[in-house]
Amino acid sequence: MALNFYENLSSDFIKLLENGDEHNVIIEVGESFIMQPFEVHSTVLCYRCPYLYDEFKKSTISNDDNIKIIQKPQISAKIFDIIIKYIYGATVDLENVETSVIFDLLMTANQFQLVELTARLQTFLIENQSSWLKSNFSKIYNSSFRIQFKALQNYYNDIIAKHPNLIFESNDFNTLPEATLVSIIQRNDLQLEESKIWDYIIQWGISQNKTLSSNADGKDFQILKNTLQQCLPHIRYFQISNENIMEKVFPYRQILDENLWADILKHSMSLTVTSTILPPREIFITNCGYTFQITSPIINIEQATEIASWIDRKDITYEINNNPYEFKLLLRGSRDGFESNVFRNLCDRKKNVVIVAKVKDTDEIIGGYNPIGWDSYLDNPNSQYSKTKDSFIFSLKNGNIKNSILSRVKDSSKAIYNHFPATFFGNDLHMNRNQTLYNCFVDGYKKLIRKQTSSFSIDDYEVFQISERKNI
Repeated sequence: MALNFYENLSSDFIKLLENGDEHNVIIEVGESFIMQPFEVHSTVLCYRCPYLYDEFKKSTISNDDNIKIIQKPQISAKIFDIIIKYIYGATVDLENVETSVIFDLLMTANQFQLVELTARLQTFLIENQSSWLKSNFSKIYNSSFRIQFKALQNYYNDIIAKHPNLIFESNDFNTLPEATLVSIIQRNDLQLEESKIWDYIIQWGISQNKTLSSNADGKDFQILKNTLQQCLPHIRYFQISNENIMEKVFPYRQILDENLWADILKHSMSLTVTSTILPPREIFITNCGYTFQITSPIINIEQATEIASWIDRKDITYEINNNPYEFKLLLRGSRDGFESNVFRNLCDRKKNVVIVAKVKDTDEIIGGYNPIGWDSYLDNPNSQYSKTKDSFIFSLKNGNIKNSILSRVKDSSKAIYNHFPATFFGNDLHMNRNQTLYNCFVDGYKKLIRKQTSSFSIDDYEVFQISERKNI
């Protein structure tokens, strides 16, 4: 039976580090004009961090006491302090450490070839900082493949498999490394129709070769085939409908092996094929029998689902048919009129309402969510503001608008303003007397949802009341 005293051992080695007794190495980190020295011992480095031990052996810089100096100006003193305490004491204190610093720590641990620490930091981020990982999706996802952080790769690919639009519809899709793309499309649980996967693969391949002409010839097809050689084997050709085969695959048949293309045609005629048939993807059907719908000339179902996700503060947008809310139309300006009394009669004192408006002569769709409702009958000036921390204003991805903007309340006491005949989200977004002219500012909410703060007109607007969908 072994009696272990690791805690005391760790404490003693930390004291050795802090006291610097009999050190024979100085590691200088940080900016060159304010570099911070750490006095360490080559023997400890030899067994606990071979990377730094090799740096010690290669160093040609020494001070007057013949103590070797290692310089690492690209590493901050804050990061290295955590690293060196791990090397000596096998402990890492992440309390009150910002998540971005933890990720920088992970990068440094990987650089120093500290395998155990690299693995544990990935697990820590996944289990404790999932919101941060999702909000920094593109940056961390790309880094996980560039540096081979396997746990983070798997974490992100699990998310992408369920929500493929996160990557396939992102601005960064065409810049994805080949290995990253392959790791996604080879998954059996990728929730995307095979014909759409084919479209995205062709799009990615063409984007890698700017010289490809619009009227592709044999040479262009060979270039595209070479570019996609690692991707093509993972397409489930025999799961694509005959209609999509002719519409989508046929124009690019020259990038496929002749035998494969022949078998695709045979399969369409229910003939025996010799090519390997990959299993169909496991497309999960949830909420069977339910299809989320919304009848609106302003927003579509994807935009409505994004709003629903914001209401529930979700980091990942709901799948369309998993939208837990129904959108009941209370008012449409072009149908019911734009006069203020129309809004007052149809929407006043209604809770959980979403307003959306189409900005005149642009692709912009702006709006807001009010969970507590307006009360235009409040005459007392001291009661005109209503407090809530759950309202928000927004602009939606649409047409030439590449990204949605969500602006949540920063001053809950200025969230909602009750003042007939106008409609107010604090002082940040409001309509005038006839509900056709808007103003947009930044005051009680966090972000500006338009580039301009001047007044603007709208073509139409709608008000929906949101309620939980039954039998979900």
